[in-house]
Amino acid sequence: MQVRTILVALAALWALAAGGAAYAQYAPEAVRVMERARAATGGAAWAKVAGVHELGAEEGFRHERWADPLRYGLRTDVAGPAGRVVRGYNGAGAWSLHPAGADVSGEPAPDLKAARTDAYVAGYGYYFRSRFDARASYVGQRRADGRAFEVVRAHPNGGSPRELWFDAKTGLLGRIVEAEGARPVTVELSDYRKVGALTVPFRFVTMGGGLARPRTRVLETVRFEPVDRALFSLPARAP
Repeated sequence: MQVRTILVALAALWALAAGGAAYAQYAPEAVRVMERARAATGGAAWAKVAGVHELGAEEGFRHERWADPLRYGLRTDVAGPAGRVVRGYNGAGAWSLHPAGADVSGEPAPDLKAARTDAYVAGYGYYFRSRFDARASYVGQRRADGRAFEVVRAHPNGGSPRELWFDAKTGLLGRIVEAEGARPVTVELSDYRKVGALTVPFRFVTMGGGLARPRTRVLETVRFEPVDRALFSLPARAP
């Protein structure tokens, strides 16, 4: 299938020269909440995770995603009515490939801050404080849909912040909120299942941000296996 490159953006590496994660700042209460979630979803087993590969469907179309929990890296391969759209971020550059002939005149420029944070969240970076240059603060307790949450504001250095809403009863991450901007975006996570020694969500519902209606992504499989870093960089030839 022919696709063409429409966006390539290079940025200076955001990791700090003196050691990146060594400068990470996490409030004690934020650490408590995230450590509780880590324990509830696998605890020490997370230390063995070297890659995340998800396969599923979003609104009836095939959706595949790779993430790197060792350092920033994210790739999505999404099918749609006009064909496949592939997007990637390797920690320094963001890019996308669209079907040949597609009208991309309205395609926005790459948002490197958002790409960095998306990679952090997709790679479960909030469970790996020593791997990612980031900071986190404790927002407090919130209620939504009859449930109580403990909210942590995670902010990867060089990225944009996200509110992580952890269920006060189970400790599981239930919501991810992008509160910046005029139209906040909320992603609800549910249908937690065991994958080996780990427990992860299989259902994601995105709301807000100008969407006409909620968008649902349901996973079929999740594999925790090493990911080739080349996947996150712009390929020399279109796939």
